Amino acid sequence: MASRREFLAHSLTAATFAALPAAVFASTGRATRPLKLLILGGTGFLGPHFVERAHARGHTLTLFNRGRSNPTRFDGTPLAGIEQLRGDRKDDLVALDGDRRWDAVLDTSAYFPDDVARSAALLAGRVDHYQIISSISVYARNDIANDEDSALATLDDPSTRTITGETYGGLKAACERAAQSALPGRTSVVRPGLIVGPGDPTDRFTYWPTRADRGGEIAAPGGPDNPTQCIDVRDLAAFLLQLIEQDTTGVFNADAAPGTLDMRRLLDSCLRQAKAAGGAPDARLTWLPAEFLDAQGVKAWSDMPVWIAPVGEYAGFGRTRVDRAIAAGLTHRPIDDTVRDTLVWWRAQPAERRAVLKSGLTPQREAEVLAAWHARSG
Repeated sequence: MASRREFLAHSLTAATFAALPAAVFASTGRATRPLKLLILGGTGFLGPHFVERAHARGHTLTLFNRGRSNPTRFDGTPLAGIEQLRGDRKDDLVALDGDRRWDAVLDTSAYFPDDVARSAALLAGRVDHYQIISSISVYARNDIANDEDSALATLDDPSTRTITGETYGGLKAACERAAQSALPGRTSVVRPGLIVGPGDPTDRFTYWPTRADRGGEIAAPGGPDNPTQCIDVRDLAAFLLQLIEQDTTGVFNADAAPGTLDMRRLLDSCLRQAKAAGGAPDARLTWLPAEFLDAQGVKAWSDMPVWIAPVGEYAGFGRTRVDRAIAAGLTHRPIDDTVRDTLVWWRAQPAERRAVLKSGLTPQREAEVLAAWHARSG
């Protein structure tokens, strides 16, 4: 099975964000009070969804980033004229100097506490609200159903600038503290689980709709009732903006409500949506026990995305509490909608993008594992 280190390390996978069709963004009404918003980052996966939604709500947007990842992301769209400031939060914040004010900041690129402390201190006197994107990986343990008050991971070396499976959670927790220290009482910390949906550059969730679309015998991990959680990127973007618009501060887990999603519901949804889209010839699930997958060297989360056997150090997997976020306005679209829209987006990608998935088993490896299972079971 995956160790905590492997789980977190695979969670850090980065890739180029592909342009999204306009249809994947939900329509939204105009805000009653337009805001000036600064986004640190904004051109990756979550950022564009937030920008699209905030723009549709009538807010004025400024993006600050290095211009290296998808610098032309909004070219040829209604957002082509959005203000984009260039710099590096590590050592070049000149573009943010001066007396300009923003109502709120969304920090989507908080990975090192020194960087967060530097930007938060610079902006503390010129913004009312600082929102930082953290992660449920901040929790020290995964064998319990964590809530926002659970113990957080710590760093052996607080000065490290190396992101690994062992340091990621501690770094994120330290980033939270840096923002809260610079703007006490004026921060919202959002800890998403696995962010999924159209535009996902990691292919972790995308593996399952595309695998169903290919059809045939599908290796399904663990048991049908194994719990899992994820959050549609559009639901997350809407929640972030709502917190900012209502000036709601505090710490919030953002994930599916525990008990609402398990592997059967997820994979059955993938089969339904693939068939509805004209794919999934002869698709069928073969459930493979966790012990067998372990013996075959098939790793949870990376080889079998969105899944970890809920035992041992991961007994709390898929059970993170989100009551506080739901009370603050987090809503969840049906999993069928997320699966359908992800598949539509994926089918529209260039052939070279679709040639090799970044997560999950290759067809050859899956066939080998299934053959081994049938040989063992007779």
